[in-house]
Amino acid sequence: MSDAQEVARLQEIARQVRIDILKMLHKAGSGHTGGSLSAVELLVSLYFHKLRHRPADPQWPDRDRLLFSKGHGAPALYAVLARCGYYPAEEMQRLRKLGGILQGHPDRMLTPGVEISAGSLGHGLAMANGMALAARLDGKPYRFYVMMSDGECQEGEVWEAAMASAHYRLDSICVLLDRNHIQNDDFMIKIRDIEPIRDKWAAFGWNVLSIDGHDFPQILKALDEAEACRGRPSIIVAETVKGKGASPFENSPKHHGVSPTDAELEQALKELGAQPEGGGRRA
Repeated sequence: MSDAQEVARLQEIARQVRIDILKMLHKAGSGHTGGSLSAVELLVSLYFHKLRHRPADPQWPDRDRLLFSKGHGAPALYAVLARCGYYPAEEMQRLRKLGGILQGHPDRMLTPGVEISAGSLGHGLAMANGMALAARLDGKPYRFYVMMSDGECQEGEVWEAAMASAHYRLDSICVLLDRNHIQNDDFMIKIRDIEPIRDKWAAFGWNVLSIDGHDFPQILKALDEAEACRGRPSIIVAETVKGKGASPFENSPKHHGVSPTDAELEQALKELGAQPEGGGRRA
């Protein structure tokens, strides 16, 4: 397959994943729309191109691990895992339902393919450090990818973990920072700015890569460069758009933690080339 064909394949998967995300959030009537949509290309690049994993055997010992630290963006992870075949697509219709395997935030005891339970921000990188040190002791070659939100970088634990990653030269770790510039309450610059974020990670001893987080060629190249880096961990600072792919949600602080209305869903599905939903919110 040529590079252009691979990019086209990933773009189509991303389109389908966005449709899945919006439909499941609409049916649930609650959840995080903006931060789910901003992470789509990053997750699709990992699961459909980069990660060594086996959906039919989620606990395969030699798999690469994604630690989804920005747990509120769970619908994006759930949609990608379903598309990979970790569980039937019908499970997405039970998002946030009692008895379902897809809860509002990831639960590793419930959902095949989920590596860590998440929700409280700031813990993913520290967990990756422990796993990476254990893998080093065991002589295992697998890699650890940590999906982190930019608002998460306001957490002190992130920087304690970042210092430890560099100190122990954990080059099996790669952070993907979803830099969409919006957190729960508003634009980050109004709440607590984190700039200069690239300089901060570099000062902590990390290999810093900057990309457009919706551009597949840039993402794939950065993932390869991070894997090739030796002696220090890598972070890919991915500039993204909150709510990417559907105009009702793009760059909108309101849609950080709000599910689509009937009208918003209809417009978004039309823009994504999908059939509109029939009827009201719930079956």
